[in-house]
Amino acid sequence: MRISARADYAVRAVLELAVRQGGDPVKAETVAAAQDIPHKFLEGILGDLRRGGIVDSRRGGGGGYRLARDPAAITVADVIRAVDGPIVSVRGERPTGLTYTGSAQPLLPLWVALRANVRRILEGVTVADIAADALPDPVKELAAEPAAWENP
Repeated sequence: MRISARADYAVRAVLELAVRQGGDPVKAETVAAAQDIPHKFLEGILGDLRRGGIVDSRRGGGGGYRLARDPAAITVADVIRAVDGPIVSVRGERPTGLTYTGSAQPLLPLWVALRANVRRILEGVTVADIAADALPDPVKELAAEPAAWENP
């Protein structure tokens, strides 16, 4: 699985808005500078997040962006889906839409299991969890495994 730059930037932008929640709307330039995200690229991402119901925007001098919902109600999966679509795909298709024949038949349940595992992690972590540096225990346990940090 590959996390796109777009998805990484989106999660970072939403996190930046979460830690600034409660005040005035935050300008895209502020988010871009705080997270070292190219401003023009971020504008497109924020548009996708707005259409996905993750952020709200307000125009004008006091305008900017803020989260559309409580950070505890926004999962990492929600953010990634808003900017990249389905979490796991095979050749651009959802695993449940695939068919294999012959010796390749066992691949389908493998791809479905992979999708389920990835969804379990990404749907189980909220923006509030990250903002509070309080990842759920199962995520902490996986990240604590030495092999998790190795690149085979």
